[in-house]
Amino acid sequence: MKTRTLFGGIAIGLLAVAAAVAPARAWEPKKPINIVVGFAPGGGTDIIARTVTSAAQEFFPVPLVIVNRAGASGTIAAEYVRNAPPDGYTLLVAGGSESTSVGNHQKLPYDIRTDFTAIIQFNRQRTLLAVKGDAPYKTLKEFVTEVKANPGKYTYGSSGAGSLYHSALLVFTKSAGLDMKHVPYKGGAPALAALLGGHIDATALSPDEGKAMLDSGQVRALATFSDARYPALPDVPTLQEQGYDIYLENMKGLVGPKGMDPEIVAYLHDNFKKALETETFKTLADKANIELQYRDGPGFQKAMSDMYTAIGKAVQQ
Repeated sequence: MKTRTLFGGIAIGLLAVAAAVAPARAWEPKKPINIVVGFAPGGGTDIIARTVTSAAQEFFPVPLVIVNRAGASGTIAAEYVRNAPPDGYTLLVAGGSESTSVGNHQKLPYDIRTDFTAIIQFNRQRTLLAVKGDAPYKTLKEFVTEVKANPGKYTYGSSGAGSLYHSALLVFTKSAGLDMKHVPYKGGAPALAALLGGHIDATALSPDEGKAMLDSGQVRALATFSDARYPALPDVPTLQEQGYDIYLENMKGLVGPKGMDPEIVAYLHDNFKKALETETFKTLADKANIELQYRDGPGFQKAMSDMYTAIGKAVQQ
């Protein structure tokens, strides 16, 4: 009896030791994860969010739910997520105007550099500097020469005051020493229409927004704000190639509230990254003209912070 009790005690002791040294079970979600989008359904950010979540759903044991909280260039959604519990169940599609631009033009209740936890970046959206197709200037150099010769005469339009497109053009005009008037519109489409109508002289747009006009020659792209040429427009040089140290893009990725557990962040990152590598995502992205660009959380955070800083310097000039 004593021997049996002894061995039983040893067995219990060994189990206790094993339990103590065994790694804790990795975090897994137990309820739906809300993916908050700061723009209306059907817009570019919404389409990207739905494309990614459609591909990622198979890797999650709970539903991934798109929640649209539109308004104020995405800042309403950003503030909502910033104030949410850092438990992995409320994420923001970030990287655009609400992250890198608006905060440099007006006071916001959050700071993208300190108030969020970056998880993953999954795409890039190029920004083009565009003029009307029949404009007399054929190159960026000719455009700059013309505008400098006529200070205050020329205008540029954007998708709204404080938007990323406004900031991109502001950074460029400050860098090039151009005196141009900013004309804000309520979206990229109205700004493009104003360009075609001759009401403004330049604008910024994405290749998707301007594809038909670019293909028909109604709009001419003088440069891209990216750090490399856009494969679909190989003849359009970057601003960097033309002597301007500028890199600004409309990125999209996921962030959560500040203070998220690294284990939760790792789970979310790894499973969304799996989705980016699937044929499902590649097929959906191709149909939606989404250009993949992966960065991990720290890389995504650095890219947003760098762009925020670059825009801030131009605004302060």
